[in-house]
Amino acid sequence: MISKSLLAALLLAGSSVVFLGACTDGDVEEAGEEVDQMVEESGDAMDDAGDEMSDAMDDAGDEMDEAVDDAGNAMEDACEDVKEGVDAEDDDC
Repeated sequence: MISKSLLAALLLAGSSVVFLGACTDGDVEEAGEEVDQMVEESGDAMDDAGDEMSDAMDDAGDEMDEAVDDAGNAMEDACEDVKEGVDAEDDDC
């Protein structure tokens, strides 16, 4: 994943090249619009990456919750089996 500082450096370098090229051609407005578009697309890409990371974290959390529930249920079942095996009056755990 690209860090924010690397993305900012790439964006600065790209915009500098565009501006320098535009200044020699005299088309500064078009270069500015291209930089605006690059900035917007970069922001959108970072938002999308953040959303994907958040979704992945949510999924991982859900899987962990399910694993904890499964482990608790297995322990309860084992406890009940032991109590049944020794003919305990109360076989509920």
